[in-house]
Amino acid sequence: MSSKLSPAFAYTVVYVKDVAKSVSFYANAFGYNVRRLDESHRWGELESGQTTIAFTPKHQHETDDLTGEVQDAKSQKREAVEVCFAYEDVDTAFKRAVENGAIPVHEPEEKVWGQKVGYVRDIDGIVVRIGSHVRNNPKPPST
Repeated sequence: MSSKLSPAFAYTVVYVKDVAKSVSFYANAFGYNVRRLDESHRWGELESGQTTIAFTPKHQHETDDLTGEVQDAKSQKREAVEVCFAYEDVDTAFKRAVENGAIPVHEPEEKVWGQKVGYVRDIDGIVVRIGSHVRNNPKPPST
């Protein structure tokens, strides 16, 4: 395949009620540095390595008219996508997120696929997975 056609995963865009508030929340709760927050507060970005985490308002005519309105995450049903962050110390990361306003969903626990995982909801109700990197040799399930 031509290198001109090889994609790079550039952005995850999170649609939120208040961009400035969400950028601040993610920086404090999950430990990211803010790359930018534009003056209109209609676009914000966090430093997250190769891929940018971006925030934009839930409702704006540019996207609502083209791709439809954003679903409301206020129900107990989760969205079809979740945001996942990997940490060396999952328990401390989970605690920091909750101390900074994340709503705990499930405490961190070891999974059979070789990852420690906990879940929170952000200030817009979006599920965030806080997990370790997956180990190559997971533990077999207990019997």
